[in-house]
Amino acid sequence: MKDVKVCVLRIEGTNCEDEMAEAFNMVGANAEKVHLKQLIGKAPEELVRDLEDYDILALPGGFSAGDYVRAGAIFAARIKASLGPQLKRFVEEGKPVLGVCNGFQILVELGLLPAFEMTMTPEPDAALYTNDSARFECRPTLLRNDNKGKCIFTKDVAPKEVLMIPSAHGEGKLMSMDPDFVQKLEDNDQIVFRYVGPDGLPAEYPWNPNGSPSDIAGICNPAGNVMGMMPHPERVMTRFTHPDWTRGYTSQDGDGKVIFTSVMKQFLK
Repeated sequence: MKDVKVCVLRIEGTNCEDEMAEAFNMVGANAEKVHLKQLIGKAPEELVRDLEDYDILALPGGFSAGDYVRAGAIFAARIKASLGPQLKRFVEEGKPVLGVCNGFQILVELGLLPAFEMTMTPEPDAALYTNDSARFECRPTLLRNDNKGKCIFTKDVAPKEVLMIPSAHGEGKLMSMDPDFVQKLEDNDQIVFRYVGPDGLPAEYPWNPNGSPSDIAGICNPAGNVMGMMPHPERVMTRFTHPDWTRGYTSQDGDGKVIFTSVMKQFLK
């Protein structure tokens, strides 16, 4: 598994790259934190990297470029301007791409999600809007796996299984100008996770921390190899970072670990 190279991409303002890299390392991969300038040749020769040399791309959370304009918009614009064709080819080769929190926002701004008609749309089809509460929400959230098998990041997650994955964001409400947006996601099996309440019923605030329609917490592209989600699976790789870790449990694995083991197993196939 050490031969599986993961690029954890960052710029100024990214602040979850350490946790993301460690999460992939914990499941056996070889993760490297890479600045965008390293991929576009604006770094000392010994630090220059090539996206094609990596097997998995991960976009971690944070506040890239201060989230000016819109969350993730500047980072996405810089990626598209300098790496657009390479990134498109990376996805079309079937290589996995994961975006968490700010990473999800970047994938949407890039046009890699939801990407109904093509690999990467010229303009975003959606955006992550300000939470209904109009404030930053940092809290445990319960996610139900509603994907029917398309997404490679949930192959080890049972259908309708509920995971505790913490959220920490100010702009997580997935919206689109397309009135059929949610139905298209449903029809294409692109909805991966939904927020649910403790009773398993549709989530109300605070269990849906942002007001996202249909309680959507994460989606994938039509091919299933690109996934974006607002909650942070890399923060619950072990049981001891769960809010209820002192109570009865049968495993030391956290609920987020299965996201990373899923993609590793699928990739190694």
